[in-house]
Amino acid sequence: MSSRTTGRTTVDTPRITPLTDPGADPGPGASASPQAAEPPSSHRLAWLASDAAGVPLGSAFLRLFHRDGQRHLAELRLAVHPAERRAGVGSRLLDAAVGAARAEGRGRVLAQAEAGSAGERFLAARGFRTVLTLTFARLPLSTGAGPADLPGPAAAARRPHPGYRLRSWAGTVPDELAGTFADSRRAMDDMPMDDTDYGTVEWDVARVREVAEAVAARGDLLYTVAAVDESDGTIAGFTELVVPGDGRGDGQHYGTGVLPEHRGRGLGRRMKAESVRQVRERHPGLSGLLTDTADSNPYMRGINDALGYVPTHRAVECQLDL
Repeated sequence: MSSRTTGRTTVDTPRITPLTDPGADPGPGASASPQAAEPPSSHRLAWLASDAAGVPLGSAFLRLFHRDGQRHLAELRLAVHPAERRAGVGSRLLDAAVGAARAEGRGRVLAQAEAGSAGERFLAARGFRTVLTLTFARLPLSTGAGPADLPGPAAAARRPHPGYRLRSWAGTVPDELAGTFADSRRAMDDMPMDDTDYGTVEWDVARVREVAEAVAARGDLLYTVAAVDESDGTIAGFTELVVPGDGRGDGQHYGTGVLPEHRGRGLGRRMKAESVRQVRERHPGLSGLLTDTADSNPYMRGINDALGYVPTHRAVECQLDL
């Protein structure tokens, strides 16, 4: 193995080792979970960078999507220990991941980095362009306090919306709502994504159940609040929230969407507020709730501001066209 001198020290050229994704298909003859009866919607490739002594220096994960509308896409997560940066570790990992994406016939690689960080500069120097900017925010929840002590969510949850009622459930959607819930996912089709080529996502009952099963399989709790149109019983919008299995730490908002024909009535704010209220009652030990929103989505950013979410940092979505 060769060595070279960097600005800080002399290091061995990192060894890049392909790894088996621990979440991958167990293969023929292995026991499979019930949700594995259908082909997975994606799989991951992984690499570990290490030095001559086998000490880990960094890693890369490349998610390859299989469903129609996203077969052109790969999603990269790359990390290098701060002490090992600027020594070629990230470049070697990136070369391995991009080479694999090309071999798999992918046309786009997406990667995320904190805005203004060394990671953003690294991606830009290697041909990635910024296609989306996100603001991350957190709603702090004081342990031991009741749900009514958050004035923004409490007021919004009480606001009446004639013609609509709220339905909520934990885990998988109830059978009687499964079809209309899958149909309501088109509320996310026009979510602002700026120049990001994220493809098209087709939702059906099997897919919404697959997502719920995946959350449960890793030990987390999924909660959904939906707005139901009382005129025909269909779902007009929804919001999803995932909580750690022990009910502590920070929960994570997944998606909030309202169908175009039902917008302008404040349903998004009411659903998200009700979700906050319910999760406070169920899990008083939660520390906070996390959310992220595209900077080009002023409607959802306004909801977050009104409910008391505090911005924590910004990130950029970067895209490499192969």
